[in-house]
Amino acid sequence: MRVTRRAVLKGVLATGVGAVTGCGAYGYLYERHALEVTRATIPVIGLPPALGGLRIGLLTDVHRSRWVSHDDVMHAVTRLMEERPDLIVLGGDYVTWGDRDYVRPSADALEPLSARYGVFGILGNHDDDHDMPAALARNGVVMLKDARTRVSVNGEALDLVGVRFWTRHAADIAALLRGSTATTILLAHDPRRLAEAAALRIPLVLSGHTHGGQVVLPVLGAIAAEKFPVIAGIGRRDRTTMFVSRGVGTIYVPVRINCPPEVAVLTLQPEGGVRTA
Repeated sequence: MRVTRRAVLKGVLATGVGAVTGCGAYGYLYERHALEVTRATIPVIGLPPALGGLRIGLLTDVHRSRWVSHDDVMHAVTRLMEERPDLIVLGGDYVTWGDRDYVRPSADALEPLSARYGVFGILGNHDDDHDMPAALARNGVVMLKDARTRVSVNGEALDLVGVRFWTRHAADIAALLRGSTATTILLAHDPRRLAEAAALRIPLVLSGHTHGGQVVLPVLGAIAAEKFPVIAGIGRRDRTTMFVSRGVGTIYVPVRINCPPEVAVLTLQPEGGVRTA
């Protein structure tokens, strides 16, 4: 039987479409729900010994919506609480496109979060400036909207500076640093704030926003997140370390491929090796 070029091309196309369809179904039905706990040891230049071993829980990009259910968020909350972090950071984007129908449901799902040194939150680009922070604050979350707060850990001061997504200029961030200690953590939804943090010699930045790319393709990688200096995990610029979480929810399409959702538990240590698990 003679095999034509057209038949070969049709077969290749059918195989490709089948593979894409299969990956999409897997990403929709399974991987977007396959939450992982990422445990990482984060080196911080100049970290006082008293702060070594501090464990920070990072939960971000919930995107509560018709595609991200109450059970999805509660599962993330439960997994993080099982880790018993000393301090918890919420990294923004609690709903999608500012949908106020999900503001209260998102805050309700996050309500069980608690930690010895407190729960702190910032806003993402999908959050409004009033309803969402007010709902979280009613549950005891300290919301940092271009603000700084200080906690005492083992007798050592630790400053947390939280910026809005739209706060981008180094001068605006520098104004929040006046009077802060050398040990300052910048909470910035957008990882592109790494440039400003490095210029200001902030030792540590915690971010989300990228979803780790959400869809990570073989060879091509995380195409949707290529513009960010760190797409997921640990990165470094000069004397500044950054950790970017893949987050919990999804945006645009309810699919994750080679990029499962996560909550992260970060153990701070004075400058040294980097270990992830």
